[in-house]
Amino acid sequence: MDVRDAVEADADRLAELTGQPADVMRNLVHDRTVRVATEPEGEDDGDGYVLGFVSYDAQNGVVHITQLEGTLPACERMLEEPLRFAEGEGMPVELLVTENADEKRDIAEKAGFRNEGRGPAFDGMPTVKYRHEPTRVEQ
Repeated sequence: MDVRDAVEADADRLAELTGQPADVMRNLVHDRTVRVATEPEGEDDGDGYVLGFVSYDAQNGVVHITQLEGTLPACERMLEEPLRFAEGEGMPVELLVTENADEKRDIAEKAGFRNEGRGPAFDGMPTVKYRHEPTRVEQ
């Protein structure tokens, strides 16, 4: 699995993964940090078929994962991206997962996220808030 920055040309595939319009995904690529997991080059027409993606931004000293979609292995790999960024900045990471997304909740917990309880509802779906604190390095 290869990882790269998302580009505008990925918007249609991101829309497939989320059920959102391609224009919304195109804006996401422009407004957030978006990384995609792809099949290695050579298995399709050039840049690799997008298996999943993560989008995130940093506000008020916290990295917020705004979307995490794709195959379970891709989602597992995609969590590494905002965690790596946050570690370098010494920032915590927050993630909201719908209550019924047990596999994503398992992935978050496996990656070291702590269940912080109920989060806000999105489109009527209750969420669970997860938080990952940066590793403290002794100097």
